[in-house]
Amino acid sequence: MLNQLTPPPCFGLIIIGDEILSGKRADKHLEKVIEILASRGLPLSYANYVGDDPVRITAALKTAFESGDVVFSTGGIGATPDDHTRQCAAKALGRDLVLHPRGAELIDERMRDIAKENGTPYEPNRSDNQHRLNMAMFPAGADLIPNPYNKIAGFSIASDKAVGAGAGAVYFVPGFPVMAWPMIEWVLETHYSAYFNQLAYAEQSVIVQGSMEATLTPLMEQIERDFAGIKVFSLPSVDHPKYGRHIELGVKGEPALVKAAYPALISGLRALHTVVLNELKR
Repeated sequence: MLNQLTPPPCFGLIIIGDEILSGKRADKHLEKVIEILASRGLPLSYANYVGDDPVRITAALKTAFESGDVVFSTGGIGATPDDHTRQCAAKALGRDLVLHPRGAELIDERMRDIAKENGTPYEPNRSDNQHRLNMAMFPAGADLIPNPYNKIAGFSIASDKAVGAGAGAVYFVPGFPVMAWPMIEWVLETHYSAYFNQLAYAEQSVIVQGSMEATLTPLMEQIERDFAGIKVFSLPSVDHPKYGRHIELGVKGEPALVKAAYPALISGLRALHTVVLNELKR
């Protein structure tokens, strides 16, 4: 049973598709997944972009399965020649691809719905309808992720290194945002709600002008030494429309620690005779 002392798992994201890396389509998943997680008090720990290369996809998925993290994989689960994710997942796990009975039923339901909408007879043995069943070929032991948009399910595989209820799994969803995002939300609500808003978090920063990161580094290191659990961050900008060349310098972590560390940061900046502009708080 989970309690407030049980740390949440690490959440990762794999975004698959040549169209993203070639620039034909702009990635929308990273920003949205960060938003979906943040609205539940959860952080995204890492993200990985992979083209439609089976060797690289297999390697990325093998790492994901072995990590024990909760990893969302978007794209490549269709049944066209450039869709490799299902096959690569099976190879990474050393498992066979098998037809998932319920997954096949959902595809059949979808094809019946389309035939009815078009006013045409449903022909399950037609070659294109038989080909669509490939979208229910998953690694042995996979569980389904419901797709509210068109019924054609995604799938998940639990990690052997799972820690806690529902933790440690890779969740495979389509590349289409209209499908992927509600499916990711369903996974979180169904399997990880016990971790929601468990960790209090605050962030406070200041705009600093007339200084270089190298000059500020000793102060940043000192703050992290003095306030265990605090992370100090530095975000330089050379052409900001309002502040011009500047550094956003701040601290983030548990609210009480931020409240204690931030004045020390400001005091250190004053000792360095820096120009401090606007203070920012989140």
